[in-house]
Amino acid sequence: MKRSLMRWALTLEGPVSVPDGAGGAIAGWQARGVVHASLEPLTGREALAGAAGVSRVPYRIIVAAAPEGAPSRPGPRDRFRHGTRVFEILAVSAVGAAGQFLECRAIEEVTV
Repeated sequence: MKRSLMRWALTLEGPVSVPDGAGGAIAGWQARGVVHASLEPLTGREALAGAAGVSRVPYRIIVAAAPEGAPSRPGPRDRFRHGTRVFEILAVSAVGAAGQFLECRAIEEVTV
Protein backbone atom coordinates (compact mmCIF):
# COMPACT_ATOMS: atom_id res chain seq x y z
CA MET A 1 0.00 0.00 0.00
CA LYS A 2 1.28 3.43 -0.91
CA ARG A 3 0.36 6.49 1.11
CA SER A 4 -0.45 8.24 -2.19
CA LEU A 5 -3.47 5.90 -2.53
CA MET A 6 -4.92 7.17 0.76
CA ARG A 7 -7.10 9.84 -0.80
CA TRP A 8 -10.04 9.91 1.60
CA ALA A 9 -9.96 12.22 4.63
CA LEU A 10 -12.06 10.41 7.24
CA THR A 11 -12.98 11.62 10.72
CA LEU A 12 -12.30 8.96 13.36
CA GLU A 13 -15.03 8.99 16.02
CA GLY A 14 -15.19 7.15 19.33
CA PRO A 15 -18.21 6.38 21.54
CA VAL A 16 -18.94 8.63 24.54
CA SER A 17 -21.72 8.92 27.13
CA VAL A 18 -23.56 12.24 27.02
CA PRO A 19 -25.77 13.39 29.94
CA ASP A 20 -29.44 13.42 28.92
CA GLY A 21 -30.48 16.14 31.42
CA ALA A 22 -32.66 13.73 33.41
CA GLY A 23 -29.93 12.04 35.44
CA GLY A 24 -29.10 9.44 32.81
CA ALA A 25 -26.90 9.29 29.77
CA ILE A 26 -27.25 8.60 26.08
CA ALA A 27 -24.67 7.25 23.68
CA GLY A 28 -22.94 9.78 21.46
CA TRP A 29 -19.84 10.15 19.31
CA GLN A 30 -16.75 12.34 19.71
CA ALA A 31 -14.32 13.16 16.90
CA ARG A 32 -10.77 12.00 17.70
CA GLY A 33 -9.05 13.28 14.58
CA VAL A 34 -8.80 13.02 10.82
CA VAL A 35 -7.01 10.13 9.11
CA HIS A 36 -6.24 9.63 5.43
CA ALA A 37 -7.44 6.33 4.08
CA SER A 38 -7.93 4.06 1.12
CA LEU A 39 -11.52 2.75 0.75
CA GLU A 40 -12.36 -0.45 -1.09
CA PRO A 41 -16.04 -1.47 -1.24
CA LEU A 42 -16.67 -5.20 -1.04
CA THR A 43 -19.82 -7.12 -2.01
CA GLY A 44 -22.93 -5.47 -0.53
CA ARG A 45 -26.56 -6.48 -0.15
CA GLU A 46 -29.98 -5.04 0.51
CA ALA A 47 -32.41 -6.25 3.16
CA LEU A 48 -35.59 -5.14 4.91
CA ALA A 49 -35.39 -3.50 8.34
CA GLY A 50 -38.96 -2.96 9.47
CA ALA A 51 -40.79 -1.18 6.67
CA ALA A 52 -37.65 0.28 5.11
CA GLY A 53 -35.01 -1.23 2.87
CA VAL A 54 -31.42 -1.17 4.10
CA SER A 55 -28.31 -1.31 1.94
CA ARG A 56 -25.29 -2.77 3.78
CA VAL A 57 -21.92 -2.46 2.07
CA PRO A 58 -18.77 -3.84 3.71
CA TYR A 59 -15.53 -1.91 3.17
CA ARG A 60 -11.83 -2.59 3.50
CA ILE A 61 -10.34 0.66 4.82
CA ILE A 62 -6.56 1.08 5.04
CA VAL A 63 -5.03 3.78 7.28
CA ALA A 64 -1.51 4.50 8.53
CA ALA A 65 -0.69 2.59 11.71
CA ALA A 66 -0.76 4.35 15.07
CA PRO A 67 0.67 3.08 18.37
CA GLU A 68 -1.48 0.74 20.46
CA GLY A 69 -3.62 2.82 22.84
CA ALA A 70 -3.19 6.08 20.90
CA PRO A 71 -6.41 8.07 20.30
CA SER A 72 -5.57 8.10 16.58
CA ARG A 73 -5.65 4.27 16.39
CA PRO A 74 -9.07 2.98 15.28
CA GLY A 75 -10.71 0.12 17.14
CA PRO A 76 -13.73 -2.15 16.69
CA ARG A 77 -16.07 0.11 18.71
CA ASP A 78 -15.16 3.22 16.69
CA ARG A 79 -16.40 4.53 13.37
CA PHE A 80 -15.23 6.66 10.46
CA ARG A 81 -17.29 9.55 9.08
CA HIS A 82 -17.06 11.26 5.69
CA GLY A 83 -19.73 13.96 5.49
CA THR A 84 -23.04 12.16 6.05
CA ARG A 85 -21.54 8.73 5.38
CA VAL A 86 -20.73 6.56 8.41
CA PHE A 87 -18.53 3.44 8.39
CA GLU A 88 -18.89 1.26 11.51
CA ILE A 89 -15.57 -0.46 12.27
CA LEU A 90 -15.95 -4.20 12.89
CA ALA A 91 -12.31 -5.37 13.06
CA VAL A 92 -8.78 -3.95 12.82
CA SER A 93 -5.53 -5.74 11.94
CA ALA A 94 -1.97 -4.69 11.10
CA VAL A 95 -0.87 -5.16 7.48
CA GLY A 96 2.27 -4.45 5.49
CA ALA A 97 5.78 -5.80 5.81
CA ALA A 98 6.45 -3.96 9.08
CA GLY A 99 2.84 -3.43 10.16
CA GLN A 100 2.95 0.17 8.98
CA PHE A 101 -0.73 0.12 7.99
CA LEU A 102 -3.99 -0.92 9.64
CA GLU A 103 -6.74 -2.72 7.75
CA CYS A 104 -10.17 -1.86 9.10
CA ARG A 105 -13.13 -3.99 8.14
CA ALA A 106 -16.14 -1.69 8.26
CA ILE A 107 -19.73 -1.56 7.13
CA GLU A 108 -21.77 1.32 5.73
CA GLU A 109 -25.51 1.03 6.24
CA VAL A 110 -27.92 3.24 4.29
CA THR A 111 -31.73 3.26 4.39
CA VAL A 112 -33.11 3.04 0.85
